[in-house]
Amino acid sequence: MKKFVILALGVVLMVVVQPSKAQESANDGYNPNSVYPIHEDDMFFKKRVWRRMDLKEKQNKPFFSSNNEITKHIVNAAKAGILPIYKGDSMVNRMTKEEFLEKLEDPSLKDMNMGGADDGWGDSGGDAWGSDDGWGDTADAAEEEEENAPTTEISTQFTVRQMSTLEIVEDMIFDKQRSVLVWDIQAVKIIIPAANFTSGVERTVGVFKYLDLVDLFRSNPEQMIWFNPQNSAEHKNLADAFALRLFNARIVKVANPDDNMIIDVYSESPKQGIMASQWLEYELMEKEHELWSY
Repeated sequence: MKKFVILALGVVLMVVVQPSKAQESANDGYNPNSVYPIHEDDMFFKKRVWRRMDLKEKQNKPFFSSNNEITKHIVNAAKAGILPIYKGDSMVNRMTKEEFLEKLEDPSLKDMNMGGADDGWGDSGGDAWGSDDGWGDTADAAEEEEENAPTTEISTQFTVRQMSTLEIVEDMIFDKQRSVLVWDIQAVKIIIPAANFTSGVERTVGVFKYLDLVDLFRSNPEQMIWFNPQNSAEHKNLADAFALRLFNARIVKVANPDDNMIIDVYSESPKQGIMASQWLEYELMEKEHELWSY
């Protein structure tokens, strides 16, 4: 009887424990969006931070060198279907290619793509004086040449130089297993600044998983480069440039219950918002220093 009770308890424990193990193995305690994942049990401290990176800023220009802009590589890969595009930095909902192309459209240029059909003088398809203009077959030849000529279409999309802002979403993690602080980039958002719109409102083109971007940068090391203005023999891969944190990006948001950005908290004075951003940067640096005392 005693053996039977022990056996029954064993079966019950297997039924209770097995589902929890299966759930744990699905995630395995690691963030699937991390380039170098850290187990959640090894995270002594974690804070999510949003940063805004101005690619036209002097320190960031190596990411935005002429004809080799980082936004150019990302957008071209997204158009080709190589990169998945997401609607938000939670990277749950995907954006379709049609939605992405719509985001690239410049509303001020849509009306300019007329196709060159109307010359402003009424009938654009023929000669106002009939088929014969008094000079033999000159008019017919001109019409035939115009029909055979290739049609040029004016692009109505924003240029890569106008996509000059990146928003970086990253986790500040202290790995107690290795006793190191890690900046774990999760996502990169391409933003067209508000100066390009008459409405004065910026536009998010798309959000991209940083893990996917690293694969893209590594796949073409000759093109995906961080331009070294001091030494052309020391250009770096864009993935290495991010890993070495060769960029400058100010903090625009830190995880908070209201999900407010710094500019929302200090909406009355932009100067105070910039000062608060710098203060948060110093606070995180101080936090990193204090973590070593634990």
